[in-house]
Amino acid sequence: MPEGHTIHRLAKSLNILFRESQLRASSPQGRFAQGAARLDGQVFISSYAHGKHLLAAFAPAPDVALDSPAITWLHTHLGLYGAWNFDGDATFVVPEIFEVPDLEVGSRQGLPGIKELGGHSGGSALAGLTVSTRAALTQPEGVAATVGSGKPRPDLKLPEGKLAPGQWQPAPPKGAVRLRLVSKHGVADLSGPTTCELLDLEGVKAVEARLGPDPLAPGKTAEGKATFIANVRRRRRAIGELLMDQSVIAGVGNIYRAESLFRAGISPRRQGANISAQRLSKLWDDNAALMAHGVATGLITTVNSDDVPDPLPPDDPEAGRWYVYHRTGRPCLRCGTPIAGDMMQGRTLFWCPRCQGR
Repeated sequence: MPEGHTIHRLAKSLNILFRESQLRASSPQGRFAQGAARLDGQVFISSYAHGKHLLAAFAPAPDVALDSPAITWLHTHLGLYGAWNFDGDATFVVPEIFEVPDLEVGSRQGLPGIKELGGHSGGSALAGLTVSTRAALTQPEGVAATVGSGKPRPDLKLPEGKLAPGQWQPAPPKGAVRLRLVSKHGVADLSGPTTCELLDLEGVKAVEARLGPDPLAPGKTAEGKATFIANVRRRRRAIGELLMDQSVIAGVGNIYRAESLFRAGISPRRQGANISAQRLSKLWDDNAALMAHGVATGLITTVNSDDVPDPLPPDDPEAGRWYVYHRTGRPCLRCGTPIAGDMMQGRTLFWCPRCQGR
């Protein structure tokens, strides 16, 4: 399942590609036919993410305020199998790197560190928006991009070179496409989402009310941190469970859970009520920084540059990106203790028994 940074990156991209564009909407699969009919011919106003949820505003005209009853909200959640697929002409472009973050992680032996990432500025047809949790940073030239759990679609290759506006035409939808959005310059196909529905403003507020604070929410850092700390400290459940509870904190998934707890030196089995506010504050800040890096680069990379093995072990490629995730039995990058793995609420938990002993 894509983690929160992926959905924030998707929202940024949709805003670049579709903002103030009148879109044609359809449901090739047929399961969202009534909803697509309501969106057809509407103008895309903007979109944003709250955790793993995407909310996109549509209106009859581009100058409609977001709090207007004329706004129709598209609410989607990709779940385990959902994906957005994109294709378009030479103007249908987003940056490969949205901004160069301050966090210095990765960067040895061709790993995607800050220095390597800083030189990229763009690409054709969303070539850098392949941002599922374990995907590569960029797509081969001319291949349509995928966001979510889907794989790149080589059947949607563009002709050599970039097509000028007016020359591009959307390819027929492939597979079970729940929703297709088409502008003059590009197409976005949504397949396999857990949620795809239309809401009014009250419905949007209801979605947000059942979610915890999002570390990436703009302008709400202090408020979100305080809410997160309170949410954790009033519960006696393990912090490893709480970080995956979207009503406690929105957007954190299995990788960020494992990696942020390691970086904080917190045992995933420690009860939330027994963790100090100071440690939880640092845990929030680190998740915010790691996830912001993920939004910027399209990758989850958490290993500090000084901790990346040199040379990188050929049988342990994850050591260049992650401290503990998917590294069961491998030596801890800091103390050498074998990384432990166990199940917690149906998901595999990874941690270092020595570095995270408390």
